[in-house]
Amino acid sequence: MRVLLIGANGYLGRFVADRLLADPAVQLTALGRGDDSDVRFDLASGSPGALTRFLDAVHPGVVINCAGATRGGARDLTRHNTVAVATICEALRRSGCGARLVQLGCGAEYGPSQPGSSTAEDAVPRPGGPYGVSKLAATELVLGSGLDAVVLRVFSPAGPGTPAGSPLGRLAEAMRRAMQAGDGELKLGGLGVQRDFVDVRDVARAVHAASLSAAQGVVNIGAGRAVRLRDAAAVLARVAGYGGALHELDQVPVRASIGHPRGESEHGGPAAAAYPYPDGCGSWQQADVRTARDRLGWRPRINLEESLADIWMEAACRI
Repeated sequence: MRVLLIGANGYLGRFVADRLLADPAVQLTALGRGDDSDVRFDLASGSPGALTRFLDAVHPGVVINCAGATRGGARDLTRHNTVAVATICEALRRSGCGARLVQLGCGAEYGPSQPGSSTAEDAVPRPGGPYGVSKLAATELVLGSGLDAVVLRVFSPAGPGTPAGSPLGRLAEAMRRAMQAGDGELKLGGLGVQRDFVDVRDVARAVHAASLSAAQGVVNIGAGRAVRLRDAAAVLARVAGYGGALHELDQVPVRASIGHPRGESEHGGPAAAAYPYPDGCGSWQQADVRTARDRLGWRPRINLEESLADIWMEAACRI
């Protein structure tokens, strides 16, 4: 099976690439903006015609899109998350390769949900920020393209490679600094939110399964269980061997907060208190993952403690 992987050098893309390379039946080609890609191409500025010519030359059976942006202003998010996907869809429509498209979406497309509820694929999306809006627009482009396509809505990925600027990455970095300084207490903000964390290696397994399946439409990828960030912090402290006290603050400076939005003032403020987890999803998010089980034969295998142990191992190695 010839697979074209877009965004192989990103957080999720690296693990998807590893998973595909481990399958002897897959012949993988990586397309991206970096010099280490097999083919350099910028989806946000490149033309659909140029991409069509490449598709016709390579003739992949599956195209997997892991590329995109999670940070930046609305304009950048739209270019990298929406315009880029429009380019992919148009190129695939023009091409004679007939490739299947696997698009990585995100749980932020749904927006806030009722505490205690599980969000299924038929929920009406109401994204609460520009990131979720840009990803939802991309999903709608894929679903309306007429292509053989599936969108995997990945909830909150965790595990090795977790960006230092993400909520769990910030948590690990704050704990590392506290242990390094010998602080007996760690003061953090925004620990009350609950998210559905899914390990990146399980996400890669889901992408692999989706590329081999006939599933179409939207499929949620998550653990199916919401975890309070405060509880994740306690697990991380146990894994790290941190014996100090964890104190949650309602409003803290940016340097001690978890997951503050880019552009906040140095001293926090109302935005830091109201949006400690800047994905626009409010205080609760939990995926209904029955569709992934039924249509992809997929279940998460790696628990959050193992994911957090890997996050801590990387944080502890930073100088």
